[in-house]
Amino acid sequence: MNGSGTMPQKKAKKSIREISPIDVYSLLPRTNCKECGESNCMAFATRVVNGELSLTACPPLHTDKYRKEHESLSALMAPPVRQVTIGTGETGIAVGGKYVLQRHEFTYHNPTPVAIDVNDLMTDEELDERVRQISGFSYNYIGRTLTLNAIAVRSCSGDPGLFGAAVRKVAGATRLPLILCALDPVVMEAGLAVTRGQHPLIYAATGKNWKAMADLALEYQAPLAVFSPQDLPLLRSLVRTLLAYGVTDLVLDPGTVAEDGLARTIDTFTAIRKQACRNFDELFGFPLLGVPLTVWTSGELSEDVLKWREATMASMLLSRYSDLLIMHSLDGWVLLPQLIWRFNLYSDPRKPVSVEAGVKSFGRPDRDSPVLITTNYALTYFTVESDIKASNLDCYLIVTDTGGLSVESAVAGRYFTADAIASAIKEFGVAEMVNHKTLIIPGLSARLSGETEEATGWKILVGPKDSSGIAAFIRERWSAGS
Repeated sequence: MNGSGTMPQKKAKKSIREISPIDVYSLLPRTNCKECGESNCMAFATRVVNGELSLTACPPLHTDKYRKEHESLSALMAPPVRQVTIGTGETGIAVGGKYVLQRHEFTYHNPTPVAIDVNDLMTDEELDERVRQISGFSYNYIGRTLTLNAIAVRSCSGDPGLFGAAVRKVAGATRLPLILCALDPVVMEAGLAVTRGQHPLIYAATGKNWKAMADLALEYQAPLAVFSPQDLPLLRSLVRTLLAYGVTDLVLDPGTVAEDGLARTIDTFTAIRKQACRNFDELFGFPLLGVPLTVWTSGELSEDVLKWREATMASMLLSRYSDLLIMHSLDGWVLLPQLIWRFNLYSDPRKPVSVEAGVKSFGRPDRDSPVLITTNYALTYFTVESDIKASNLDCYLIVTDTGGLSVESAVAGRYFTADAIASAIKEFGVAEMVNHKTLIIPGLSARLSGETEEATGWKILVGPKDSSGIAAFIRERWSAGS
């Protein structure tokens, strides 16, 4: 954005949607060596364009012989929003790396990490307890474990000694990546000195301290956040200056303002991401940092109201286009909506979330136990699983491959059919597991009962439409072999 309030325009290059497999194939070794696991180089190129494989999967491409081709391909496939890594090892987090503005255009990569804050005025006991809660936060959602991803250590004292001690304490108590928050370079260096080699995010460079913070980023080889609240011309200027100075791993914080400033905050995040993904503006092509934590600086006295504001702001920022969040509340009702929304937002829209087909055993089933069947849509399966476990049932559950569709959709789309059920019974050897030939099908597939009896030779019982009724249904209706 320039002084007149308009965005400068740049000549656009190809977007990821415009890159064809031929563009990639022409730069590959084209030896069809199959070292990537694909049948030929064209198949590999197609999967790379679809985002299913990365260039690292092609070993020959990384030899000296194909160095120029590798450089050209890397430039061709580079996302408009650069990827920045915070932390190291298995718990390191990648932020950014986005190719498109809207999820349906391709898919989003690198789910937005959620960091929770601590500060250097806390006692050792308070730090230990809060770090334990952050590190231990976990929730199972349709078979996936949702967790928090980082800890932001804030300097509230302004004292280098206290900040360094707090950072050392936190770093020793968790493997999660750290975000070090201090605007005073002297204080920041105290934190960096005790985390050397851990690659924390430095927060933050501003118009006043950028040079000192840039020196720290280069010395400690750490990524640097650039903070310019509601001032895009200054943000662009800082990014340009830092890039010229040699700092390339940047995260942008354009300011997160609650209440009356919320609409402007969302507009600012959206404008930056549009500029990066639509106009390929390299100065805005960096991950965005949202800080819902700022709601706690308002004059509101009710903690419940503040938590509600933080939750709603975090959800909006996830949708509009924050690549990293710093939050304060550890309440489940604040965090779980964010983690579940993040999971759904970052799932591949081209692939329904599914589980592996097969026969699942619950409790201690024997040869007279009930046999039920469902589809492999993850939400359907884990709902049925939860209801079966809650009822302490001993049974078998056949999970059929319907391409990740729910029961009703799979029936309508002819993925869950009498023939498919018969094939599943045969493929998984269900007849050898039990002494009877009675199968309970979902209530939403009732219309398949007659066809299924003919196709399988089994007696079909139509179960409840909602899996919460399975326990009562089996108590009232089940009799092995009847």
